[in-house]
Amino acid sequence: MKRVIYLTALILTGTTTLISCRDTAEKETVIVKEVRVETEKAEPVEERKGILERTAQEVDKEVNKEVDKRIDEIGDDN
Repeated sequence: MKRVIYLTALILTGTTTLISCRDTAEKETVIVKEVRVETEKAEPVEERKGILERTAQEVDKEVNKEVDKRIDEIGDDN
């Protein structure tokens, strides 16, 4: 009786091991399609900028004007 139980356990363990390691034949195929999407015209860059960016641009303009005035005052050394 011991032999029958051991043999049955060995056969079950062996078949379970062989069956569980197999790859399944079913594989999913993914199809990717490209679609063109037309959008409306983008907002001008000025409207998309935040308050800090717009303020910094104004300050840069002011500073550039002052720098240009200083350069004109100094003149050309040539």
